Amino acid sequence: MAPPRRRREEVSDEEEEEELVREDDEEEAEPIDDLDDAEPVLDFAQLDDDDDDDDGTAAEERLLKKRRKQGGFQAMDLSKPVFQALMRKGYRLPTPIQRKAIPLILTGRDVVAMARTGSGKTAAFLVPMFERLKAHASTVGVRGVVLSPTRELALQTLKFAKELGRFLAPPLELCLLVGGDSIEDQFDLLARNPDVLIATPGRLMHHLLEAELSLARCEYAVFDEADRLFELGFAVQLHEVLRRMPERRQTVLVSATMPAALAEFARAGLKEPEMVRLDAERRLSDALALAFFAVRPAEKPAALLWLMQAVLQPTDQAIIFVATRHHVDFVSLLLGAIGVPVSAVYGTMDPAARKINLAKFRAAKTRALVVTDVAARGLDIPMLDVVVNYDFPPKPKLFVHRSGRTARAGRAGTSFSFAQPDELPYVVDLQLALGRSVLAADGAPAPEPGMPALDPRVAHIGSFPKLALAPAAERVETLLNESDELWAAHRASTNAYKLYQKTRPSASPHSAARAKQLAPKTVAIHPVRHAGRHRACPPPPPPPPPPPPCFLPSHSLPLPFRPRARRCFSPSSTRGRSSCATHS
Repeated sequence: MAPPRRRREEVSDEEEEEELVREDDEEEAEPIDDLDDAEPVLDFAQLDDDDDDDDGTAAEERLLKKRRKQGGFQAMDLSKPVFQALMRKGYRLPTPIQRKAIPLILTGRDVVAMARTGSGKTAAFLVPMFERLKAHASTVGVRGVVLSPTRELALQTLKFAKELGRFLAPPLELCLLVGGDSIEDQFDLLARNPDVLIATPGRLMHHLLEAELSLARCEYAVFDEADRLFELGFAVQLHEVLRRMPERRQTVLVSATMPAALAEFARAGLKEPEMVRLDAERRLSDALALAFFAVRPAEKPAALLWLMQAVLQPTDQAIIFVATRHHVDFVSLLLGAIGVPVSAVYGTMDPAARKINLAKFRAAKTRALVVTDVAARGLDIPMLDVVVNYDFPPKPKLFVHRSGRTARAGRAGTSFSFAQPDELPYVVDLQLALGRSVLAADGAPAPEPGMPALDPRVAHIGSFPKLALAPAAERVETLLNESDELWAAHRASTNAYKLYQKTRPSASPHSAARAKQLAPKTVAIHPVRHAGRHRACPPPPPPPPPPPPCFLPSHSLPLPFRPRARRCFSPSSTRGRSSCATHS
């Protein structure tokens, strides 16, 4: 009877494997925090050790074939070190952009990959780079170049690249070339014969011209966040970098949008590129809830205080986007004055200070991160809850880049946007660009308790409740009168906004005409004040009950121990005690 029992056990194992594959099909492509809790994956080392066990090998081969059918990393024929690094990072299934782009890049063709922010584009070009370069080469010369628009994005790419290459033997030598770091230290790094340069265009051009750095052996070039590279004015540097690379190189262009200048660059610098475009240019996550507020300029500081204190939960972390660095200073000082832990980042800030502030926010030591568009591009803030547009972006794609910081990896997120009267036409432009309805608040009664106040499928624009803003406005006025530093920052931000208005692009005339219906005087109060996770100020506590009467007779204590003025203690009274007329 033993053989039949063993056959039934084998059938049970196969059923478990099939159930494992079915569960994988239902899961989303997102990293897992704890690998110990993850379901077992195919182990290459186990395949090597179990060559003598025919039954185990056959079962694992069947499992491998089933996993290849579902389009996992196993189906990409990755090398053992790269696959181990991906499993160690917690990635079990590739994201859509990774599933489409990695096989194309592995064929050696030029690729233009377009997807929304937070879709996993970094791994989409780093995994093929490690597969192509494999290990450190003794021949002198740079073999890979990754260009990033900002210092912070380059640092994040370097960190991820080190984690992916930890199992390579010998590991690839990586070199970071960004502005703000010591030029002598970068010379020392270049002297070690790096395989890959992760750089910003300005500092890379400095080394190409001053240090005569050669890119003649470059095999793999990546332009990360390419649309932002052109927006920052690096077009001349990018063409010069391409000119110094050999024609046989492979080029990968990664971007969230495709402006006209970038399309022209792709036609000139890439050889018959394959286009991978999974999301529309102005696509937002379906899990992102939008809320728009029509507000007067003088009410914006009070509105921000009300939002941080009354609407958001104490554990929520928020990125606050402002127009200029002067607004960064003002908003940071304002939030700090009311006791909200805050970090600030802008383009001209000292690199060491930017790194410290970002580290505090990532470690959840601060609740708010106040940034400008230039400083925040490419920032990877995990588990972000809220994005606040203190100054409304003049372009729809800027709104996509800002709001794309949240609602990542299957998590829900919320984007709150302030729009003063001169910014309301941009709200209409955004509505037309996204194809997503923005409904005017109708002042409907609050839903029943427990119902969500913000629905990702519907976006409303409304005004702030005046009664709720009144205490916050008084608080702001008091803080401005008490702090000369805060008052000076407020005046500087006001003057900076006047200059900002002259340089920002104009909205369409049709949107300007339709925006008159969205003025703060014409729209009702926003439904965000209703029940749900995002709600208005909590109701005031009930009044305390009256203190109990004192029944202590005047002759209850001996004369030597009777105090001159005795008081009756009541836990419900202010400061824990109240006067008693009988014993006063």
